[in-house]
Amino acid sequence: MNEKVLSTLEYEKVKSSIEQYLTTRNGKKELAALSPVDNPNTINMWLDETDDGAHILRLDKEISIPKLDDVTPYMKRLKIDASLNGSELSKINKILKTSNYLVRFFNNLRDDEVSLNRLYKLINEIQAVPNISQRLSDSIDDDGRLLNTASKELNSIRRRMDVIKGEVRSIMNQFTQKHSKDLTEPIVTIREDRMVLPVKAENKNKFGGIVHDRSSSGQTLYIEPASTVGLNTELRQKQIEERHEERRILIELSDLIRPYQSEIINNSKILGHLDLINAKAKYARDLKATRPVVSNDNHVNLKQARHPLIDMNKVVANDLYIGKDNKAIIITGPNTGGKTITIKTLGLLQLMAQSGLFVTANEGSSVAVFDNVFADIGDEQSIEQNLSTFSSHMDNIVDILNGISKKSLVILDELGAGTDPKEGSALAIAILDKIAEKDCDVVATTHYPELKIYAYNRPQTINASMEFDSETLQPTYHLMMGVPGQSNGLNIAARLGLDESIITEARSLVDQDSQDLNTMIVELTEQTKRARVEADELKVQLDDATKLHEDLSEAYAKYKNQKDRLVTAAKQQANEIAEAAKKKADAIIKDLHEKQRKVGQVTVKENELIDAQGQLNSLRHDVNLVNNRVLKKAKAKHDFHKGDDVMVKSYGQRGVLVKKLDDNEWEVQLGILKMRIAEGDLEKIKVDNDEQRFNTKVKRTASKRVSAKLDLRGHRYEEAMHEVDQYLDSAVLAGYPSVTIIHGKGTGALRQGVTDMLSSDRRVDSFNYSPANAGGDGSTVVKLR
Repeated sequence: MNEKVLSTLEYEKVKSSIEQYLTTRNGKKELAALSPVDNPNTINMWLDETDDGAHILRLDKEISIPKLDDVTPYMKRLKIDASLNGSELSKINKILKTSNYLVRFFNNLRDDEVSLNRLYKLINEIQAVPNISQRLSDSIDDDGRLLNTASKELNSIRRRMDVIKGEVRSIMNQFTQKHSKDLTEPIVTIREDRMVLPVKAENKNKFGGIVHDRSSSGQTLYIEPASTVGLNTELRQKQIEERHEERRILIELSDLIRPYQSEIINNSKILGHLDLINAKAKYARDLKATRPVVSNDNHVNLKQARHPLIDMNKVVANDLYIGKDNKAIIITGPNTGGKTITIKTLGLLQLMAQSGLFVTANEGSSVAVFDNVFADIGDEQSIEQNLSTFSSHMDNIVDILNGISKKSLVILDELGAGTDPKEGSALAIAILDKIAEKDCDVVATTHYPELKIYAYNRPQTINASMEFDSETLQPTYHLMMGVPGQSNGLNIAARLGLDESIITEARSLVDQDSQDLNTMIVELTEQTKRARVEADELKVQLDDATKLHEDLSEAYAKYKNQKDRLVTAAKQQANEIAEAAKKKADAIIKDLHEKQRKVGQVTVKENELIDAQGQLNSLRHDVNLVNNRVLKKAKAKHDFHKGDDVMVKSYGQRGVLVKKLDDNEWEVQLGILKMRIAEGDLEKIKVDNDEQRFNTKVKRTASKRVSAKLDLRGHRYEEAMHEVDQYLDSAVLAGYPSVTIIHGKGTGALRQGVTDMLSSDRRVDSFNYSPANAGGDGSTVVKLR
């Protein structure tokens, strides 16, 4: 595809819009290299990939890829036996972790039987790098810092360093407390990587140790106390050991991934390609773009096409089709009527489709596959080249005529403009004839009336125009195929108030054929406009009817399913009732038979026969639910009104309805409390006049059962956190103002867990470590609200 047309049709702006969705360096590289192709197989493959990405988005999922750098330079360094630093290894690990995540993500899609065109095959090309990612994750964090778990030696060194720092800090804190008057500030600071105190110069003799620095005024000396010199020296030694161990680990990790350079580079490229697919899909979703069909006959049929760079709420959509019987389209109409945007829309959507992008047109649109697209649009005169507008257009057209083939698309704006109208129209006709000889598709805009007649008389050529509202004197930006543009100059002049005599004289100077042609165009325009308006109205009605039909179909299907389930359940229940009734009836009849057999031996009393008849009658169930007393009673219990006495089932307490808050909740007065209660938790009750309306009692839990201290030492982390949560509930109910949680010092995990939980707990007013004589930071005192 020639580079000039990409610039003319603003193809790069579309790519810039896609770039905002990219997160990987390789994805951005691939987008920068993206351009339209003329291979139908490649186009369909790219469209399949974009379709897969769009399908995943429709499922409310996403091909989630974090920000990834290009690791190719790091691989080159590994190739020459160099070692990588922590940041570089972290970026490589990010690629490995993302690869593993995406493999699992697509495996889950397979398990859910999600159908995809291409991406399963693409994800299968990711090459596993066994155990490397786990080793890197155990050794390096996301910022490239080595973790304590990188090696036992590093962990041991850092633990000892933490102990030393704690001891030094403790000694220093004692100095700041006891000798605060001798210090410029009661703080501990750092000089030459050693902890020092800012001592007033006149008090230096009160401190033994080493002076590491002094202030610019000389009033402050930064002294390392003698009691910390040994510890700081040991700390310094441990820092050197730490650096040596870190260097050794980085070399080991670099050697670990060195054999897998090609696999890592391959995975990085696949992730970049998936990133671009995801970006194309998101761009299509946000623009409401659809997948076009690649026409086998090389015909373009864009339904309600919109320019992708114009606001969706402002752009006017048009049907655009070319090919088959319409190899050439001549668009006429007034300036600022939308001719240029229309032909640019056609060209840009074609370029997008040939790049594997969805197009801003309705479903079912089709595109051709052109070997090249040529465009001459706008005023491209160059002062440096001393080319006039006409010369510039002719220069472009010469290049176009030399480059076109049977499978090219040519877009020409204001063909023949910039010279004498007679010569310009003749030249335009000749150029169109030359293009027709090549049998390629062409769309041209013009003001020349001669080209309207040309389009009418030439085979496979059609007139088109941009609709103009003669009432408002404004363009509507709708394209009308088959209708040439009308001349509105005299009508516009008359509406703007030009003297009627001038208008009349002007009309007399226009030949009769031109007037007749213009009248015919006006009539065609009005007919086309009415047809479009009616079509739009019918489309709205059809959409509404279709939606209603779908909703009714769905509702009917649900009704049928529910009805079938209810009928089946009712039959099953009826069978169970009938079976039970049959057993009871058989027992009653058997008893009557026994009594009948004993007639003469034993007298059968009348009341026994009546009782038996009553038992038989009771087996009959009333199917009229309206008169069902059980249902009436149950419904009455839930017919709530303001002021009703109710039982709150979850609390077992009586209350009075104050007001209804919404469809499902009431405000209920329970003693001195007002509570928000769900309607399903209420049951209406009757209260005798002499009965107390409220008998709610509030009991306080005996605090003697709850200790004021909770000891977590020796407990597992999860178990301890659960105990803290339950204990706080008990303490609040017991009415304690404060409690103590003993977690010990240990590794600090329990202490940190308790701190994190208390920080976000609404039951807690404040908390702090116990005083030094009561456990210090081995326990926490909690004040409760």
